[in-house]
Amino acid sequence: MQSVKVRLLALCLVPLVLAAVIFQGGALAMRSYMNEASLQASSALRLAVSALSGHLSRYEPLPALIADHDGIKNLIAHPRDQALRDTANAYLKEINALLESSDIYVMTLDGNTIAASNHDQPASFIGQNFSYRPYFQDAARGKQSRFYALGTTSLKRGYYFASPVYVGGRISGVIVFKVDIDSIETSWRGGEYKIFVSDPEGIIFMTGSPEWLYSGILPLNSERLARTQASRRYAEAVLKPLPITPSTLDGHQLVTTTTADSREYLVLSHYMPEADWTVNVLMDTSSARIQARTMIVAIVLFLCLAGLALAIFLQRRVRQEERMRMQIEARNELEHRVEERTADLALVNQRIELEIAERRLTEQELRKTQADLIQAGKLAGLGQMSAALSHELNQPLAAAKTYADSAAMLIDLDRVPEARDNVRRISGLIDRMASISRHLRNFGRKPNEKLGPVALDAVVVDTLEIVSARLKAADADLRIDLGRPGIMVQAGSVRLQQVLVNIITNAADAVEGLDDRRIHLTAENIGKKVTLTVRDHGPSVPNAIAERIFDPFFTTKGVGKGLGLGLSISYNIIKDFGGSLMVSTHPDGGAVFRIELEAATATREAAE
Repeated sequence: MQSVKVRLLALCLVPLVLAAVIFQGGALAMRSYMNEASLQASSALRLAVSALSGHLSRYEPLPALIADHDGIKNLIAHPRDQALRDTANAYLKEINALLESSDIYVMTLDGNTIAASNHDQPASFIGQNFSYRPYFQDAARGKQSRFYALGTTSLKRGYYFASPVYVGGRISGVIVFKVDIDSIETSWRGGEYKIFVSDPEGIIFMTGSPEWLYSGILPLNSERLARTQASRRYAEAVLKPLPITPSTLDGHQLVTTTTADSREYLVLSHYMPEADWTVNVLMDTSSARIQARTMIVAIVLFLCLAGLALAIFLQRRVRQEERMRMQIEARNELEHRVEERTADLALVNQRIELEIAERRLTEQELRKTQADLIQAGKLAGLGQMSAALSHELNQPLAAAKTYADSAAMLIDLDRVPEARDNVRRISGLIDRMASISRHLRNFGRKPNEKLGPVALDAVVVDTLEIVSARLKAADADLRIDLGRPGIMVQAGSVRLQQVLVNIITNAADAVEGLDDRRIHLTAENIGKKVTLTVRDHGPSVPNAIAERIFDPFFTTKGVGKGLGLGLSISYNIIKDFGGSLMVSTHPDGGAVFRIELEAATATREAAE
């Protein structure tokens, strides 16, 4: 009786334990995944801030330099001289094209524009008065000013740098640079994060989501609207509140959109005092919540299995007690009821057989559940691949920091051309980091996305930049024959490059340490098909391995040398392109991978 009570008590405690695990474990798991998401969003925020700072710092010293030009000073001193105006217009147009800025223009102290780089354009600034702009007012007082606004004449957004023009030691005019930053905004679209920049009044003026443009993240009260209207920062653009509801979770700032497609985002912000704006990064929390729920399900499943094992143990103990009791009764009745004892023993044997059958069934269920858990663990491992982004960005970030420091020293030494070259190098590093980010994003891309024509030779050049270090380490000899130049295929540039990197890297692994370390990359255009072939002189591919080589998590490499995902991912990428990826053994030995793609023409728009 006592053992029965103990078992009943244990069964009653199981729901309580499960409830506690779900409640407390859910909170802990959510906190952990939100912290991890915050770290990822923080990295994206730093990249966005660095891109904006680098882009703007390229133009900041230029207005003061050009304001010191004799032609500009002469025009300010004699604003009605048409010859000086024509000379200044030509000079400003030439400088504007060289610096790739949006517009450059010169104003007198009454705010009238007397020379501009767009003097020959329909929306010329000449004759326009911009005295109401804060950048003009600050520069007229002798300051190096900045301002972001929507152009009232061009209706194009831009960032303005203004500098006073001194003539004879007195401020006699103002020169203004307008910088186009649409290229940075374009790079934010379609990414994993929502990035936007807001002004001191909380109005969004840069965003990767066009529908959020000119929306307010702060209440648009009369004071804020009056300050914005006074500077005419957004011309006649309609300002509207952003439909979001703020909240917090364990110290993390969250917002939830109140549109039909309601989503919750983790918010990280960084204030840029030199520009007087705030950069914001929003990361969808749905993945973090799904991961937290998955962890809870795994824990609950584990507890259920433990409970099942406990139940089996208690059941066996009950049956053992019952069997012993039956054996005692059979011994007591042995002399008088031999036949009944025989029947009882037969019944006991039958029950034992049923118990064994049940145990075998239970063991089969346990093995199946264990296999499901292993598969779930493999899929969870895919989430760790995003950690590669931090490692891949370390080198370009360190190089960008070195170039930025040296650029500052060169500017101090008036070595502007060399400093400009450093800035261009920093821009190239930023492009490289953006490309690395696209690699990870494309890893999880949904199929059936828009594709386009891709130049095969350009993809091969980019691929060589990635695999050259591996080829050198393996002392492999990559021989390339792409046939006629200008072959175009229907694909995505970055993802096709990813496939070639996987296959060529595998070929380098295969020939490493062999006498013949040649690898051949060839292309052939037959009709509407283009066939890419990668052949190595390593070991052949047995038929048994060839049948499974494109399966996920299948690898012939040693422990710790691969997840078995490269060829599986490559197979699915080529399949998304509408092509095929096959493997075979060359008659002279070695593996041969054939990629067959649709031929394309350069008139179609590329997807990547």
